[in-house]
Amino acid sequence: MTKSEEIIHLTVSTDAGRIDKYLANALENMSRSKIQQLIDEENILVNNQSTKSNYKVQAQDQIQISLPEPEPIDIIPEDIPLEIIYEDEDVVVINKPQGMVVHPAVGHNHGTLVNALLYHIKDLSGINGKIRPGIVHRLDKDTSGILVVAKNDQAHVKLSEQLQDRSMQRKYWAIVHGVLPHNHGTIDAPIGRDPKNRQQFTVVTGGKESVSHFRVLERFKNYSLLEVSLETGRTHQIRVHLKYINFPIAGDEVYGPKKTLKGKGQFLHAHTLEFTHPTTGELMHFEADVPPVFEDALEQLRLKD
Repeated sequence: MTKSEEIIHLTVSTDAGRIDKYLANALENMSRSKIQQLIDEENILVNNQSTKSNYKVQAQDQIQISLPEPEPIDIIPEDIPLEIIYEDEDVVVINKPQGMVVHPAVGHNHGTLVNALLYHIKDLSGINGKIRPGIVHRLDKDTSGILVVAKNDQAHVKLSEQLQDRSMQRKYWAIVHGVLPHNHGTIDAPIGRDPKNRQQFTVVTGGKESVSHFRVLERFKNYSLLEVSLETGRTHQIRVHLKYINFPIAGDEVYGPKKTLKGKGQFLHAHTLEFTHPTTGELMHFEADVPPVFEDALEQLRLKD
């Protein structure tokens, strides 16, 4: 919990129907749509488990509601260098550096990808509001690599649909602790907020469906280089899934061991992105080389073998 985050605890006294309707009646000044958004973001837990809007609350249910601090309204364009791989009237494909936050949030009002986009790109879609203009999907701060940005609402909708129907292909490279015995595999394990630490995610019963596929690209003495493709796109999905199978990502300060490779965060890179162009229907394929710190780590591992 952040200092500015408000936590509300409720105990249900009697069976009361759908949780979104129940909370809309129980909480003043909160709309049903806002409650549904909080549920989707897993900021509402029932008995320490994530829930759905149509869940029927029962007597003695313990409901926990986390209300994040409101996001800032004014975002300032900043002349921050961007590596633009491709741009046309509808989309921009960016190679995001490690260490850059995608959009402003508490503690990160400046220096984000959005601040840079507002300076360099004339038009951005407005579907996600002032805080996330053009942002269709995101990468963690310390994850480098490719993401696509929408320049208008029509493109945003069509790209979002590809995320939803899982036709957008995203492949990542990760250096992980340990030597995987199999050449490829699938991790199918539901992810939700960690009841013990709401700033983290974990594999939990009742979490959202989460599926990752991996294949081994290279093995070293104590590490492996993996290519991981996403079937779903949950927050921290690759990091959580690889920790779950006991091969955590090197450099991951949240989900990995402290003794690890030298770097500035997790060795996770969005290497490949493939989607159908929202206007032309053309299949677009992009790749971005791993950053120097990632390549240096690989070279050091190869020398030790």
